[in-house]
Amino acid sequence: MPKRGGLPAHRLAAAECRGCPLHENATQTVFGKGAATARIILVGEQPGDQEDKQGEPFVGPAGRLLDEALTEAGIDRDTTYVTNAVKHFKFTRTEGGKRRIHKAPDLRELTACRPWLLAELHLVRPDVVVALGATAGKALLGRSFRVTKDRGTLIPLPDEDEGRNEDVERYVVATLHPSAVLRSDDREAAYAGLVSDLKVAARASRKPH
Repeated sequence: MPKRGGLPAHRLAAAECRGCPLHENATQTVFGKGAATARIILVGEQPGDQEDKQGEPFVGPAGRLLDEALTEAGIDRDTTYVTNAVKHFKFTRTEGGKRRIHKAPDLRELTACRPWLLAELHLVRPDVVVALGATAGKALLGRSFRVTKDRGTLIPLPDEDEGRNEDVERYVVATLHPSAVLRSDDREAAYAGLVSDLKVAARASRKPH
């Protein structure tokens, strides 16, 4: 891990990461992107097909839905930082090999990528971290995390964030991943829930220190 150089240095270093086998098939590392002074960090699971090709997080269909939800929640995405718990796209191929189908990362891959996520939290120092989905929630809060039980509330960010300032309480707000909203049988209700959870994060990020 770089000892200096901030986010740009970490982004360059992550591009050469060989900490787990995912780099072998992915097109590239997809590091976080956004404001270095963001008060809100949004953490997803891993890059998808479009993110893997373009090298940026949340640029596919789920990213477009997230943009809409952020706007509705009163959050300007340009003032946030977006990243993923895992920085390489994990996938299987359909018969014939034409399509790449998302496959959830396992504990080994989450553990290998955890130092990058902690570094991002340390360097950006947000007020609120939004965990988009179960994988992000477990990466931030531990294996006992459940979206259905813990979503939409302010959960103290664990002490494992080594950059934490003890004078400032930082929080995690968990919600659905935008891709889960897209897959939902009741997309309207799922989307409304996502917006509601993001509003919790928005309010918390505006509290004076």
